[in-house]
Parts: sequence; structure tokens; C-alpha cells
Amino acid sequence: MCRFLAYCGEPVLLETLVCTPCHSLIEQSMHAAEAKTETNGDGFGVGWYSERTEPGRYCEIRPAWSDENLQSICSHVRSHLFFAHVRAATGTAVSRANCHPFKAGRFLFMHNGQIGDWTRLRRKVEAMIPDHLYATRTGTTDSEAIFLAALGQGLEEDSVGAFRKVLHAIRDEMAATGVTAPLRFTATWTDGERVWAVRWASDNKPPSLYWRASGDGLIVVSEPVDAQRDQWRPVPSGGGLVARVGGAPESFTFH
Repeated sequence: MCRFLAYCGEPVLLETLVCTPCHSLIEQSMHAAEAKTETNGDGFGVGWYSERTEPGRYCEIRPAWSDENLQSICSHVRSHLFFAHVRAATGTAVSRANCHPFKAGRFLFMHNGQIGDWTRLRRKVEAMIPDHLYATRTGTTDSEAIFLAALGQGLEEDSVGAFRKVLHAIRDEMAATGVTAPLRFTATWTDGERVWAVRWASDNKPPSLYWRASGDGLIVVSEPVDAQRDQWRPVPSGGGLVARVGGAPESFTFH
């Protein structure tokens, strides 16, 4: 499974969360504490917003701990909203096209989870992507397919509802196909103004997700990035939260 981090609030250098904490995302790429695999070395990506509507994005297939360009970018880029992700591949190729966060217009999306038995379901799920969006599909992951399918279901108008529709449709296809492996969806996405995060799984065993709000802003993480674990709040299974930049997070139920 992968590890990720999302931040929105007062502008900060990316390195303050991605690189420098004792259990930073780079540290988690080597020694994750709450993932099935300790190492997440199948590539990484960062996405950030500045004065432009659409985000910037940098992805690489090298492990996060060995890429000096990532360290340099994070030490110079300051942003009020950014995403970062380290990948542990689950059956698809290690390539830049398969690295998170995925980008479409002003949206960024990151996922930690899986569609069980993806090879059997891939054609069915990709058929949920509208033709005008399918041309933007660059990789082969289930994560990107879920994202583009949600865009086709009205992500811009009803973000939570769009993902709910897609996941229900996938779950129906899994049942019809006889797939018993779980569908797991711990994810976060943003339109540049709001950040959503969801922790859900068909078997009620979704990957971990935590959040913390401070004077600077909101941080959403796969696992805490520092030693102050009592300050991090777990997102419950079947739960989610949404926050605007500079606003307090609001919880919701996702089922």
C-alpha cells in the first residue's frame, strides 16, 4: 500500500512536511509503520497550487529517498495547498504515468487502496470513463480509472456523490463477476479550494488515515509524520472530511 500527505492552509515550504519531520513522507517511503509493506519505493509525486488555477506536478519512478530533485523542489516551493505521495505498486507497472497524484484540470487526486482482482475488472471499470475523458488516461492503475470515472459522474458539482456512485458501480461489477477480494478506498482529492478525504472499504478494513488541524492549516496523512501521535485524529472507517483553505474541517459519513 502507498503513503500520502495533503496540506491546506497558510503557505509553507513543502519540505516542512514532506522531508524534515522525524517520520516524514520520505521516511515513510523507507519505513512505513502502518502499511502492509514497509517500503514504498515504486515512485513518488508531488502536486501544488500557486497563483495559477491548475496545479503544478512532479513525479518520478525513483524511490523518494534517493531523488535529490525532490529534496530541492521541496526546499524551494511554498504553497497553501499541496499533495505528496509515495507508491507501493499493486500489480501495475512502475512508471511516471502511474505515479500519484493524478491531475485533471484544476483537480488533484491520490489513492491508497485497490480494486480487488483488478485485471479481471479493468475493462469494466474503464468503460465507466466517458470518451472525452478517456483520452486523458495516461497510466494503467485502478486509482486513475476511479478518478476519471468520478469526473464523468459530476465530480465538479458533487465530489462525494460522484465517488460514491463510482464505487457502488464497481462493487456491483465485482459481485456480478464473482470477485471476492475487497474494494478499498482511502483517498484525498482537491479542486484547489477545498480538500476532501475519505476512508472506506467494502470489507470495513480500509488503509489508515489521520488528520490534524493547527493554526497553520489542515494536514491529512496516511500515518502521522511526527512523534506527537496524540495530536492526530484517525478518520473512522466509513468516514470522511472536507475543508476549505483557511477553514475548519467538517466530517461526513461515506457509505
